Amino acid sequence: MNRIGRYTIAYNNQPAVAGFGSVAGKKESEGPLKEYFHKIEYDTKLGCDTWEQAESMLQKEAIQIALEKAQISGELIQLAFGGDLLNQCISTSYSIRGFNIPFLGQYGACSTMVQSLILAGLMVDGGYCRNSLAVTSSHFCSAERQFRFPLEYGGQRTPAAQWTVTGSGAIVVSQYGNGPKLKHCTIGKVVDMGVTDINNMGAAMAPAACDTIKSFLKDTKTKPSDYDLILTGDLGKIGSQLLLELLQKENIDISRQHNDCGMMIYDIEKQDVHAGGSGCGCCGSVLCGYILENMCKGKLKNILVTATGALMSPTANQQGESTPGIAHLIHLEI
Repeated sequence: MNRIGRYTIAYNNQPAVAGFGSVAGKKESEGPLKEYFHKIEYDTKLGCDTWEQAESMLQKEAIQIALEKAQISGELIQLAFGGDLLNQCISTSYSIRGFNIPFLGQYGACSTMVQSLILAGLMVDGGYCRNSLAVTSSHFCSAERQFRFPLEYGGQRTPAAQWTVTGSGAIVVSQYGNGPKLKHCTIGKVVDMGVTDINNMGAAMAPAACDTIKSFLKDTKTKPSDYDLILTGDLGKIGSQLLLELLQKENIDISRQHNDCGMMIYDIEKQDVHAGGSGCGCCGSVLCGYILENMCKGKLKNILVTATGALMSPTANQQGESTPGIAHLIHLEI
């Protein structure tokens, strides 16, 4: 079995990131990572009739960029994994339908980018595909409509709230290529510490991130200093601080290596995003832009990416349920 320890899986054939694409919206372009997005859409609706259609268009663009970077056509992708935050993952199914690619829809809330990448890698590593695809997205306006209030309502956001990223990321995983290699993955467990504040997703997700990172380090018998970067998906300012505190209680210090996509994508002090960024497109656009570009340039060589998700729904929250968290980790090296 290709397992290391109790929770971690090794990619024995180490499939490669052959191509990747990152698309972002106007607000994201006003943050510090503007130069790393492969395409920026300044029109919130991308010329479409609805925000949901616009989100689907973000994915189409990210997929096309990833295919072009991999120098292959969609016909050579044998299986696609992807999802988003909307009911029935409509953004992804509507974007994939034009590519004629076999598709398995995913839902891991904001952890969907890494969840999809793990599975795309496993299928290539096992010899079931030569090329596979992982894709995800989110859109501020479509997420607000589904999870909170209509934009016209103008509800007051709490200090712990995070801003859903308008963006998308796509990765082509292949048996061939000189890009970053998929080395290991750790599939997370559902962790619920009883957080009921629907506006504080960072606190709900941090315990799951702590559990997954701790499990990976224990399974691989490695330490934080072995990695250039330990990246989390979208814990934001509050969740990131909580993660560091939780790991320190386990005698694990990642403070020197840690960063968070939700803190990187915006200028928290200037852009009025409160605790930072969130959404599937947060990890998706940062990973498929800043992170992979810097790996290909040799500035980052050995990293852990832990995408986090709050497995909530408005209905469950209104019924008094707490918010479970999930975190999936993938180890990339070049």
